[in-house]
Amino acid sequence: MSVMAVPKFERFFREAASLDVDKSDIKRYSDFVNEEIYDLLLVGQATARANGRDVLERWDLPITKGLQESVHRFRRMDQDVELQPILDELAARPQLDVTLSEEATGRLPEIAGGVSVALAQAFRLLDTKLENPSSEHWERAFQLFRLLM
Repeated sequence: MSVMAVPKFERFFREAASLDVDKSDIKRYSDFVNEEIYDLLLVGQATARANGRDVLERWDLPITKGLQESVHRFRRMDQDVELQPILDELAARPQLDVTLSEEATGRLPEIAGGVSVALAQAFRLLDTKLENPSSEHWERAFQLFRLLM
């Protein structure tokens, strides 16, 4: 993520969960969201294949109720979060065995936003008084997501 995106990143976490994050957190955040989206795509690919299709449709993505609610919260936030670098990183990953439909591709930025909102709120669940997440907080939040997603 570019240095110019740092204020957007910081503002997003302030609005999503009243957290103060800094430039040093951007890489771990970006890597995490990238990995989560890619994992969702891999599961979606398996669903499409199981249904005999070569095209991954929006409904193939394993969007849970909680993630869908986070996507809705992201939409309501008045933020211009810089998600393009995360989506660009996805393009650099190994190709899927299926093609993403336009609708599925168009949904990825909102899903990344939903994952971001859920991550920010997970910090609050781990420590209600947390103001500035440390490396330990980030790792705990990541472990929680890996367990549940």
